[in-house]
Amino acid sequence: MSVKSVTHLNFRGDARPALEFYRSVFGGELTAVTYEDAGNVRNPAEADQVMWGQVIAGDGFHVMAYDVPAGMPWDRGENSFFVSLRGETAEEVTTYWEKLSAGATVARPLAPAEWAPLYGMLTDRFGVVWVLDVVSEYSG
Repeated sequence: MSVKSVTHLNFRGDARPALEFYRSVFGGELTAVTYEDAGNVRNPAEADQVMWGQVIAGDGFHVMAYDVPAGMPWDRGENSFFVSLRGETAEEVTTYWEKLSAGATVARPLAPAEWAPLYGMLTDRFGVVWVLDVVSEYSG
C-alpha cells in the first residue's frame, strides 16, 4: 500500500490563471472543471470559476486548486502553508526558480544555505509561498 500527498491550493477567482501559470513553469497536463461543467452553479457570476483543477507533470509534480465560492469563508492567511519543491540538481531547481519568480516577491534569494546546496523562498504573484531547494544528505 502507498499514499501520495498533493498540495491543494484554494483561491478566490484566481485558480485557473494560477494553474495555467504552474503548467507554464512545470509543464504537464492541466485539467479544470468549472462550477458550470459540474452542474453546481450557486452564483451565476462564479459559473466559470474552477470547482476542481489540477496540473500533473511527467516528472511527478502535482498540484490541485479550486475557487472558493463567495458564499463560503476564505482567508489566504499569512504563513498558513508553503509549497516545498525539492529537486536533485541545482540546474533543475534553478530552472523552476527562474519561472516561478516572474512577478514574485523574493523572501530569500536562491543561494547555497548551511542545510542545502541551494535554497530560496518566494511568494508568487498569486500569493502562494514557495520554498525551493536541492536535496542534501541532511534533508533527503
